[in-house]
Amino acid sequence: MTEAKKPAKGKHKPGERRSPEEREELAKEIVRLMNDDELDCYAACKQVGVKHSTFLLWADKDPKLADIYARARDDLISRMAYDIVRISDTPVGSTDSGMTDSGAVQKQKLQVDTRKWLLARLAPRKYGDRLALAGDETAPIKVEQTIDVSQLPTDVLAQIMAAKDNADNGG
Repeated sequence: MTEAKKPAKGKHKPGERRSPEEREELAKEIVRLMNDDELDCYAACKQVGVKHSTFLLWADKDPKLADIYARARDDLISRMAYDIVRISDTPVGSTDSGMTDSGAVQKQKLQVDTRKWLLARLAPRKYGDRLALAGDETAPIKVEQTIDVSQLPTDVLAQIMAAKDNADNGG
């Protein structure tokens, strides 16, 4: 009796289900590539031979994997922020005439701006460009105003009462 061969890593047939052990091993390898090789999740999945959407489904169904993936993603974002500083601090070369190479300056500027743009979208609370003045679910803005009616002139009070009576009477 011959034993069926498991597909090699990255040679999985479409529609064929992976064993839980194989899924766990592939997920570990994806996270390892994110941590050690500094690949984003999409590139790590591609290198391992797993669809990015499949990996995200695994993470949705496995809280432990979701936590490990979230930490790897946060670490990747922090390294991207570090890259901005490293690129900015790298001296720009000179041309043959001794002038600063403006093409190299523009390339560095593009590299920094691209990373800043990505960081602002990947982690807007930490790296976003602007303050949210509209509030959000965790910290909504509340506007409260207290009016001391005893300080209002009597003619203003009469107008307020008249408007209220008018509204109450459907007018």
